[in-house]
This record gives sequence, structure tokens and C-alpha cells, in this order.
Amino acid sequence: MLISIQSPGRSNTNSKRALLPRGCGGDAAHSPPRPGLRRRPEKQGRARDRPCARRTGVPRLPTPAAGHPVREAGKVRERTGAGAGPVTWSNPRRASAVFPQPADWPLGGLRGPSRLRGRGRGQDVAQWERAPGRRGRGRARGAGPGGGGSNERAPRPGPAGARDAAERLVANVTVCKPRGVVKGAGLGVRCRPRGGTMAATVRRQRPRRLACWAVLAVLLADLLPLSDTLAVMSVDLGSESMKVAIVKPGVPMEIVLNKESRRKTPVTVTLKENERFFGDSAASMAIKNPKATLRYFQHLLGKQEGNPHVALYGARFPEHELGFDPQRQTVHFQISPQLQFSPEEVLGMVLNYSRSLAEDFAEQPIKDAVITVPAFFNQAERRAVLQAARMAGLKVLQLINDNTATALSYGVFRRKDINTTAQNVMFYDMGSGSTVCTIVTYQTVKTKEAGMQPQLQIRGVGFDRTLGGLEMELRLREHLARLFNEQRKGQRAKDVRENPRAMAKLLREANRLKTVLSANADHMAQIEGLMDDVDFKAKVTRAEFEELCADLFERVPGPVQQALQSAEMNLDEIEQVILVGGATRVPKVQEVLLKAVGKEELGKNVNADEAAAMGAVYQAAALSKAFKVKPFVVRDAVIYPILVEFTREVEEEPGVRSLKHNKRVLFSRMGPYPQRKVITFNRYNHDFNFHINYGDLGFLGPEDLRVFGSQNLTTVKLKGVGESFKKYPDYESKGIKAHFNLDESGVLSLIKVESVFETLVEDSPEEESTLTKLGNTISSLFGGGTTPDAKENGTDSVQEEEESPAEGSKDEPGEQAELKEEAEAPVEDTSQPPPTEPKEDAAPEEEKAAEKEKEEKSEAQKPSEKKEAGSEPVPPAPEEEKKQKPARKQRMVEEIGVELMVLDLPDLPEDELARSAQKLQDLTLRDLEKQEREKAANSLEAFIFETQDKLYQPEYQEVSTEEQREEISGRLSAASTWLEDEGFGATTVMLKEKLTELRKLCHGLFFRVEERKKWPERLSALDNLLNHSSMFLKGARLIPEMDQIFTEVEMTTLEKVINETWAWKNATMAEQAKLPATEKPVLLSKDIEAKMMALDREVQYLLNKAKFAKPRPRPKDKNGTRAEPPLNASDQAEKVIPPPGETEDAKPISEPEKETRSEPTDAEPLELGGPGAGECGAGGTWEARVVGFWGEEDRHRMEASYFHFTCWHPFALPHSQQNQSRRSRPQDRSRL
Repeated sequence: MLISIQSPGRSNTNSKRALLPRGCGGDAAHSPPRPGLRRRPEKQGRARDRPCARRTGVPRLPTPAAGHPVREAGKVRERTGAGAGPVTWSNPRRASAVFPQPADWPLGGLRGPSRLRGRGRGQDVAQWERAPGRRGRGRARGAGPGGGGSNERAPRPGPAGARDAAERLVANVTVCKPRGVVKGAGLGVRCRPRGGTMAATVRRQRPRRLACWAVLAVLLADLLPLSDTLAVMSVDLGSESMKVAIVKPGVPMEIVLNKESRRKTPVTVTLKENERFFGDSAASMAIKNPKATLRYFQHLLGKQEGNPHVALYGARFPEHELGFDPQRQTVHFQISPQLQFSPEEVLGMVLNYSRSLAEDFAEQPIKDAVITVPAFFNQAERRAVLQAARMAGLKVLQLINDNTATALSYGVFRRKDINTTAQNVMFYDMGSGSTVCTIVTYQTVKTKEAGMQPQLQIRGVGFDRTLGGLEMELRLREHLARLFNEQRKGQRAKDVRENPRAMAKLLREANRLKTVLSANADHMAQIEGLMDDVDFKAKVTRAEFEELCADLFERVPGPVQQALQSAEMNLDEIEQVILVGGATRVPKVQEVLLKAVGKEELGKNVNADEAAAMGAVYQAAALSKAFKVKPFVVRDAVIYPILVEFTREVEEEPGVRSLKHNKRVLFSRMGPYPQRKVITFNRYNHDFNFHINYGDLGFLGPEDLRVFGSQNLTTVKLKGVGESFKKYPDYESKGIKAHFNLDESGVLSLIKVESVFETLVEDSPEEESTLTKLGNTISSLFGGGTTPDAKENGTDSVQEEEESPAEGSKDEPGEQAELKEEAEAPVEDTSQPPPTEPKEDAAPEEEKAAEKEKEEKSEAQKPSEKKEAGSEPVPPAPEEEKKQKPARKQRMVEEIGVELMVLDLPDLPEDELARSAQKLQDLTLRDLEKQEREKAANSLEAFIFETQDKLYQPEYQEVSTEEQREEISGRLSAASTWLEDEGFGATTVMLKEKLTELRKLCHGLFFRVEERKKWPERLSALDNLLNHSSMFLKGARLIPEMDQIFTEVEMTTLEKVINETWAWKNATMAEQAKLPATEKPVLLSKDIEAKMMALDREVQYLLNKAKFAKPRPRPKDKNGTRAEPPLNASDQAEKVIPPPGETEDAKPISEPEKETRSEPTDAEPLELGGPGAGECGAGGTWEARVVGFWGEEDRHRMEASYFHFTCWHPFALPHSQQNQSRRSRPQDRSRL
């Protein structure tokens, strides 16, 4: 952008006076402050010594006052010399602003961030309009072909026209001396003669505001969805209890406390017709209503009718009525004829409740979560957990195995101890429902993204699905029931086992006994009113407990042996065995385990209850986009192998065809995940089916295999294979490729199936036109060219990918399906990069064919080889060059239709899933409405009791009459009676209306009391502020006139505000004294605060001006005596610019009068006035000091700390605003 400031008058002109800032042509001495705004302090110094000034704000034009000498003379002064022509601004848009003659400029400037605005194209004309002496708004009207604009102090300027003129001219004004000397700053500033004039040209690139705002809008659009949901959570979902942890900005990994301020919450839900209970409340309801209280329902996830775990659950909790879905054959709880819930729906309720706890703790909504599941969960069980999370509206970042989460928590807090040497650690986790033993290897590995980083790899896993603390409690419950029946023998009493409430009491007592017997040798079990109002009391010893669970303790070493076998290790390679889970606190478990592992001691340096939750929340932070954590590579392991089975017709003998069954391992046991695999079917040219099943499960026992369920996962039917072959008859088939993904949650999915074809294509140069060659050349230069293998012909084209051979059993080369692994770069630092499968069991013919294919491809991509060294290159003939050019491969890909048939456990249809989600949402809204009603009832009841008590307090009796108190008391008593009689049936709206009515009745009474409480503190603060402001003004007036930094108008304005405040205070207090205490006061605390703010604003402006003021330099004359500076700005030599039509008079208006004065030469501070530190009210301190310094050579100067005046009081300026004003730099004052 080019900005020109021209004056076609005299050649020694500098600029229009109206465009110069104060101190450089402006008359700052006659510019009174505008109330309510803080202005930038004027820069001191002679105007003739500062011919150029840089402005970064808006133009401040001098404001005339009564008796202004310039206005009386009818002429405009210009100290530095100015022409009489207009100033024109133009830009490439052909929009301009023509500023009129200097004499036509009104001497009323703007105060505050005013800007010119204009719109349209063409010659827009902007002209200032302002009434003389007015300190209000300015208005700039534009007229011209392009339209006009106005300066109404609008929040945003217009796009073009006069707005651009004002912004650019005041952005960087440079005035040139007649000799071409440039003073000022700017980009590309230079002075050049132009037609007998001296013009200052400022070249400054216009900021791309539209582009900047667009980029900012995009960034805000990306951040706004994250601004309210930055926190993430983890849920350690145990059989008996759960732990919830969160991470949010400013709060590291932290366990969430529930409503009872406990870190562990029971996984228990009580479902009634009109209400639900969770956590400890539900656990207490299990005694009163055991049928409606659901516990340990995770054991039924993914289970169908006939599963042994379903029968076992019915035997353990006979009070629950179980039903079965006729289509999916899954279990559901029949609470009542109208209420039935599936285990997924109950789990969704628990997850929703855990999110509410996390949101209350984090004080913001949460949507992302990482949920822990047992390592032995199969595909059906994992999908059931994901469906429950969808019902709850949670976005599951990952389903992490609880043993993996524990290992991650252990490694994160021991990063420094992990090195390149592998460390093998065993974690033995015995919880309430199951036991899992895991062998983990820690070591640092090199990653592409972050270099050397720690890594944990799951090497071996062993488990027992039913070994845990619950089974021990059930044994104790059975023992106590037998003792109770023996005590009542002969009384013809019923068996206690037939009473669900009594059995629930016994189970709770058994849980307590298990905990106590872990530390004591014996304990007395006692239950009051166990059944038929009969108390129960019996002594139980630890030896009896161990005898009851002897067979359970024998199963403790089993998971250890399974983990060692799967990891192919022995106990000597294990460095440490760490206990996890609550059931490991049983002494007998530790004794048996220590003997089994052969170690000196067991590690107990991990929080047995919270380690999994902490590891899961760390993973949640790593997966979230809102946090960046230190990378920790996690490589989990596949527990159950997965393979692909298919059949094909083969011709064993001429004319004899038979079906051959083939199996290929897709994901092997203990193989790492997440990873992707590709399997290729080579000999199919028609539609066919293949099956995805579990592999060899021989490591599971007979009972575990029955619990496991169906070993068949999915049947895949492919459609469209034959059509793809018909579509490309001349292409060579490269097989049918099926892409599989085993994601971070351990859930298998079929991504896509495609048919791949290839052919050799020879490109002849004469077939390409000149434009095609030119386009290919340009595209190749910019990297946008099409790859040789890419060709759009109605199908997607992909690049050939490098694939590894299959693993598994060897078959004939022509019959086997090739298995490949897809390279997948990790998205996050903590993601698990898929390892490269070993190239085993591949047929030699296939290896040779693959190597030959790669060589051909590399040769096709290489340029023509050079001749041997020493021989001159001979350019080939065009015909030979065409022949030598190798053919390229073209790959075509056709998508194949896929139809999946789930065999293990059919997923919920989308409509049923939506209905279940809506059911849970309705229950949640009902609970929220109930909580809101209870809150309203409690608020009403509390207000009634609190107000009735206040009516008898002296401070309330003082401001009310007897009749007023009787009226309020009667209304309160009536409301209390209504709440007791009809409050139970009242709605939330009715309760809130009743509370609003009572508050409105008591508002006047409470207001009078509160005002009287505030009066002493507010009035004291106002008195201190008035006193110190007066002392400050007195000290400011004592500054010598030579060095006065405040104008008379500024000090007069402050004095006026002080006097008005004193007058208002005295008048208001006198009027208040005439009113009785029972009437509404006229002296209000908000009015006092407003007066204090107005007074403090004026004082703060003067303080900031004094803080950044600079001393005026005093040059010496030739005789060694100093020359006094003029006392005001009118002492400079000035030019008289006549009005239009009159001649110019170059005679100065007046000559400055010199005065001599003697001042002490010693440098010592002089206390001119003002008090020391004093109190300015409760909680605040005033400091007002005016100090002058007499420097060397009898030269008076000011320091930045010349004035120090501050009141740190809560009813003056807020602290943040005071601090901001004290820290502000001089260049920022124009914006205050």
C-alpha cells in the first residue's frame, strides 16, 4: 500500500497540523480529558525539536476551549510550517479520502478508539464534523460515487473508503523537513521532492485481515468442540467395584471420589418402578429389595442360554428371575412384568453413572473414556461392552485389558529404571470374580517418531475365570447359613437359604469376615434380626476359613503355570512377582503363591486397587487429542488365535474332483496387536464363502471351553467376484484380497474385500500429444503427476504393496491362500506398531516369483543405464529408444460385495440399540428431575427455617415493624404447613414458585439489613479515597510551572470530581438521616462504589501520565548559562495561516518571556507534599507521595517514580485492573 502525505503549497512544509500527534504540532495544553477514558500521557519536549512523530493510535485533534487565542484570531497556527492544500490518500482500489483545508478542520479531536469508516468504491470523501468545544462523539461523513461512512465509534470498521484512509494515515505518519531529513519510523520511509513540494511516502504492506480472520476462525472451530470436553476418563470395571480416574487440564491423573467421598464404588444397581440407585445406596438396598438389586452382572455379558456361567449365576443368586431373548438367546433380568433389562443395558447404566461422577469431579462434560476388561474376554464379550458404552453415550477410545493397564501404570512411574536390557515382571491379579497372571517384558526400543522410548510387551497370560474373592465369600455365606440353621434346629423354622433377604445379609457379613480374618486369627460374626427377628452370632476362625476354601487355594498356582507356558519361559527368568487385586490380601493366597513362584518375597509396591485405573487413564490421555504425554509403547497380545477356513475343489486324479478344506492362521496366539492382515485367495474366479473361526484352544480346560461359547465367529459371503473377472478379461488376476483389522480394543473386523488385476502397458511416444507431454512434465516437476500404475477406468487404482508370505501349514503352492501383513504407521506415540511377521512356511516357488516380480518392477522404474566407464555414450536412434523403453504394470482394483453372518453372538440391531439408548436416557432424565425436585424442596424448607430464626435477631428487628414481622411469620408458617401436607405431591415448578414468592416477600427486609452492614466499610473507603485524592491534587499543584506535567484542565477536572463526590456524600447522608430505619435507604452501597470508581479512574490516569513522563532537556548557551525552556507551547516561533481568501502573515504572534531563577545545586530529595502511608478502609492501604529531585547543574528532572499513589482496596479498582494499569507501558496508553 502507498500512502502519500502531500502539501502543494510551500516547499518547506512538513504536514498538516491536524494530523500530527501531541507534542509535534498539536496543542496538548488545551485538550481536556474525556471522563471515563484513560488517555495516553502527552510526550514532553519542545515541538520544534520534534519535527516528526510516530502515531500508532487514532488522531487526537486539539479541542478548543472558551477564550482560546487561536479561535479568537480566526486562524490556525502551525509550528513547523504547513501548506494550505488538501491531503489526499488513495490506494489501488481507487478509493480515497480527501481531507479539507487546515482552516476547515474543526479543533475538536477524538477521544478513544474512534475510526473512520467508509464503504464502496470510487472517490469517497471524508470530512470531520464536530461542534467546537464538544468532547463527545465525532462524526465523519463521506460522499461520493462509492458511498459514505460515519465515525460513530462502531465496533468494527468498514471494508474500504474513508476507513482505510484514517487507519493508514495514522498508522505511521512521517513528516519531512525542508532539507529532506526524515524523522520517524516506518517501512520504506523516504522523502522525495514532488512538484516543488516535499512529500513523505510510507510504503507499508496492508495486513491481510480477511485471511488472518479466516485462519483464526478455522482454529477456533477446531478448538471449540474440545474446549468443553478436554477431560478424559477411565473406568476400571471390576466384578464387585469400579474405580474411575480422570485427566483434565491442570489436574494430573486422579481417582474420582463418589458422592460418599470414597475412591471405590460398588458395581451395584437397584431398579424400581420409579427410581434407581447406584453404588453404596444400591448396596444398602440389596438387603431391603434383593430381587431388584443387580450385582456381578458382568459375568453374563456375551453369554447365551445353556452357558454354564448362566446356570452358575442362577445358583449363586436365586432371587433373580432370568429370562432369555428369543432371537439372540441372550439373558435378561426380569425385575417386574413391566421391567426387564439386559446385562448390556445394566452395564450402560453403570457407565453413565461413572461418567456423572467424573463430570462432577472435573466440573466439565466428558465423552471420551478408556474401559478396562478382563484379558480373557473373547470377541462376543468385548462387543457387548462396546454396545453398553454406546447405550450410555460414551466414546470408547480403547478397551484395554486390566492386566495391561496395570503393567502400564507400573512402567509409567518407573521410566528411569527401564533400559535396553529386557526386564521380565509377573503380575498376579486376583480380584473378586477371576484371577489373571501376566508376564510383561520392559525395555527401551527405537521408534521412528520419538527415538528410544520405553515399551512393555505382554509375553504370557494365564487365567482362571471363577477363582476370586466372590467364591470365598460364597463359601463363608454357606458356612454361616449352616450354623444359623443348626442354632434354630428343633424350632421348626424355615431354612435360611429360602429367604433372599437373609441370604443377602449373610453375604454382606461374609464379605466383612473375609476382610477381618485376613488380619486376625478369629472373629465373631453377628447379624441382628437375620430372619424372623432372630439374631445370629457365631465365631469363625481363620483355620475354618482356609479349610472351607482349600480347593480354591490349590488352584492359585494354575494361572502362573499357564502364563509361563504361553511365554515359553521359566521362573528363573522372572525378576519380580507383583500382587494386584483385593483378594491377594488373603494370607493363604500369598503363602501358596510364594511357594509356587519360588521367590524370597512378593512385590507389594503397586496399589492393588487403583493401578489398573491409573494405567487406563494414562492411555486415555495418550489417545486424546487434548493432551500430550510421554510416549510409552504398549504391545498387547492375542489370547485366542484366529484363523480363516475355506474349501476348494481340487482334481486329485484325472476326472476325479474333490473338496479340500484349508486353514490359514490370521492372528496367532500371543501375537501382538493392534495390527492389520491381508489374506489373498488366488484360485477363485466366482463367488465363494470363507469362515473366520477361533484357532487351537487346547490350552483351555474342558470347563473353560464350555464357558467360552461358540468357536465360530463369522461366515463371509462374497458377491461380485465373477463380474469383476468379466469386467477385466484381458488382465491377469492377482487374487481376491481380504483386509482384516484387529484394533486397539482387541475386536476383529473385516475392512474390505477387493479383486486385484494387473497387466503390462507399453506407452509409445508418438501416441502422446505435445500438450500431454507438457502436462506430464509440469505435473512431475510439482509432484502432482499420476503414478504409472494409476488409471481411472471406473475403479479405484492403488499402488502395489509389499506383502509378506503366509504363516501356517504348507499346502500346494497353487492351492494355498497367501497371508500378508499390512504396514501401518502408528498415529499416536503410544500406539502399538504392528510387527513384521516372520517369513516362514512359504513355498520356494512363491519366494522366487515374488523376487522376480520385484526385480521387474525395480528395473521398470530405473532410467536407462549408462555405458561402461571410458566409452563415449552414443545416443540411440528413435526407433531403438522406443524398443528399449520397458513396459509398465497397471493395477486395477474392484470392490467385492461382502455379506457377514455372525455366528458367536449376533449384535443388537440398530433399532434395538437405539431403543435401549433411549430407555436409558429416559431413566436418566427421570432421575435428574427427581434430584431437581428434592433440591427445590430442601431449599424451600431451609429458607423457611432460616427466615423464621432471623425474625428474632436484633439487626432484623431494628429495620422492620411489628406488623411487617407478623406478616412474614404468618406466610412462612403457612408455607411450612403446605410443604408438610401437600409437599410430597408437589411438582418442581410449584416448589420453586413457592420459594420465589417467599423471597420476594422478604426482599425488602433483607436488603435494608445488608445495606446497613455495608455502610461502615464503604463510607470509610470513600473518605480515605477523597482525602488522599485531595492531597494528591495539592501535591500536583505544588510542582513548579516549568516542570508541570499535568495540564490545568486535568487538575481542574480532578478537583471537580472530588468536590462533586464530597457534595454527593454529604447530601445523601443528610437525606438518609431523615429517613426511618424501616424505609428503603437512599444511601446505597452500589452508588458509593460507583463514585469511588469514577474518582479512582481520574487519579489513575494522572498517575499513569506521571509514571511515564520524560524530563525536558535543557540545552546550554555559548556563555555557559542555561537557556530556560518556554513555559508553554505558545512560546515557540509560530506561523500564522490565514483563512481562505486572506494573505499569509509570517509575523510571530508573541515572543517568549525569559525568566531567571536560582535553584540549589546539591542533589537532594525535596518532600513537596502529601501524606505518608495511611489506611484507606478495611483491607486497603493508600500511599500518596510527591517527590522532586534536584539534579546536577541545577537541572530539574523527573523520575518514573515521581508519583506513587495506590489504594489496594476491593471497592476501588479491582486488583487485576490496578495491576494492569501499573504495568502498562507508554505505547499502550493510547488504548486505555
